[in-house]
Amino acid sequence: MPGRGNGQSPTPGQLRSPHFHHHPHQDLYSNVEQPSFLWRGASYQTMLAVGALCRTFLFGLNRTQVNGLPRFLDLLKSRSDYNTRRRGLLTVSNHISVMDDPLIWGVLPLSFTAFHGYQNHRWGFGSHDICFQGSLLSHFFTLGQVLPTHRSAHSPYGGPFQATMTEGVRMFSNISTRKPAFCPHNNPRFHSGYHIPSFPRDCVDPFSDIDLAPSYPSSPSDVRWYLSPSRYASNAYSWIHIFPEGMIHQSAPTPENNNKSEYTMRYFKWGVARLILEPPECPDVVPMFIEGTDQVMHESRTFPRFIPRAGKDITVTFGQELDLESTFGDLRRRWRKLCEQDARANGTDEWDELTLGIVPESLAQHPEAIELRKECTRRVRDAVLKVRRGRGYRDEDPKSGAVETWAEEGPKREGRMDDGSWVKDT
Repeated sequence: MPGRGNGQSPTPGQLRSPHFHHHPHQDLYSNVEQPSFLWRGASYQTMLAVGALCRTFLFGLNRTQVNGLPRFLDLLKSRSDYNTRRRGLLTVSNHISVMDDPLIWGVLPLSFTAFHGYQNHRWGFGSHDICFQGSLLSHFFTLGQVLPTHRSAHSPYGGPFQATMTEGVRMFSNISTRKPAFCPHNNPRFHSGYHIPSFPRDCVDPFSDIDLAPSYPSSPSDVRWYLSPSRYASNAYSWIHIFPEGMIHQSAPTPENNNKSEYTMRYFKWGVARLILEPPECPDVVPMFIEGTDQVMHESRTFPRFIPRAGKDITVTFGQELDLESTFGDLRRRWRKLCEQDARANGTDEWDELTLGIVPESLAQHPEAIELRKECTRRVRDAVLKVRRGRGYRDEDPKSGAVETWAEEGPKREGRMDDGSWVKDT
């Protein structure tokens, strides 16, 4: 059994120190081509079954409209073979209901999901304290391609630099079985509850080709370890969906919109900027806009709260792929320059790919890096607003995109707010 650590999360400074390279056998891990056949089959069947249920609910029990779907399906089809993908895919949308994911993916034709979705479906982020409470839920969401994230309001391990965000950045890279993976989060020196990952206690592939099975803990004190998708070549240039608002926001009805919601959005958090700035190749970015799922599971609903409401009007709109060079090219060049400067300051000639997804403290808090994340996040939000505008909604108050505006809500994080909107921390 490996020795117990000090219970502290590894700091980026520690990760960059020579101490890590004195014992490479402890820090470098083998990658693998793909999960075992049984794990792939279980995950595929989970995704297919959930997709079928969502599609039945959307089109059988509600009135659902989808815009821009053929173009999006063509994009997914072009990515079916992981050996030929050349960049990741990032979809971004507003967040108006606890049902948004997986419900919105029911708009994908079931035949398409069955044929083109194999090892080509979306990965998402789910709250550790909600989706991964026990063994059964943890296995279900892991098979459903959800990664555990910690919310800052509920965990000291939250924020944009947590372990799962490292996974996200790495999944937008060209994973090779010929290159070792640097996995500091697996290092026993930094985990108070380190143990050898095993199934079914941990959400790992029990038939993995390598030992130990590719896995990581979501925090230094996590008692359960989770499948590490970034260490499989079949997850190279993955598709990840993110709700950058970080919580559900159901805006209040307005007289100007016939007492219907204007679907305004909260500010976007910085995690989405990391997924765009840090990967070696910028992922394709597709903005989306969701309407109507707030009525399926509105936060003001009464008993029985756990039952989704049917007979609603739901719309899912896929926007155009963003022009990556004109939208993010200048920001990525500035980020790369900062990385190179930091690497030289630490005695290396270039940015080390082994540390991809791990941001040194010098860059985490660097003023220019912070401004880059802010500007990147603003541009992503503007792209989603453009899709919203295309749906006929009037422009929102520019202050809606500022964190200072929402800070005026006070410490209350859930329920009905003073402006009549409803929020839920999820």
